[in-house]
Amino acid sequence: MKYWTIAKPNLIMGKGKSVLKARLILEREDGKVLLLKQTTRNGGKYTMVGGFVERKEFAKAGLIRESLEETGIDLREKNLELVHCVHKKRSKDSRIILYFKASKWKGEAISREPHKFKKVAWFPLDELPKNVSSTVRHVLSKYSKGIKYSEYMG
Repeated sequence: MKYWTIAKPNLIMGKGKSVLKARLILEREDGKVLLLKQTTRNGGKYTMVGGFVERKEFAKAGLIRESLEETGIDLREKNLELVHCVHKKRSKDSRIILYFKASKWKGEAISREPHKFKKVAWFPLDELPKNVSSTVRHVLSKYSKGIKYSEYMG
């Protein structure tokens, strides 16, 4: 089985690198979305579940792993739908971030990595906390409008 080369976290492209990440938009029936509050050492902002897709993983498998590690939320591939993709450029790298929405899941969200995340919290899409990361704010704005792809300088 072949893997996409972009799934390599340090793929050299020009003078920078390009990485693939997968994130979760977990939205309850009441319209609130799950966010993780980073520790001060990790930036102190609210962010989403997910992270880097490892070299031998596909995006959904990486997101399922990250979700269980970070929050204890148990996901299944068949319940994940790609709802947004952002191409994010930064000064030293370029990131492709795939955002999946889960239609079903098991478990109650808790912070299982307290060294990274202080807590988990649910927020209405139109009432995000002030200290949400700019990328999360951008993506949730596009997601709420049904926009599937965006570009972002961060």
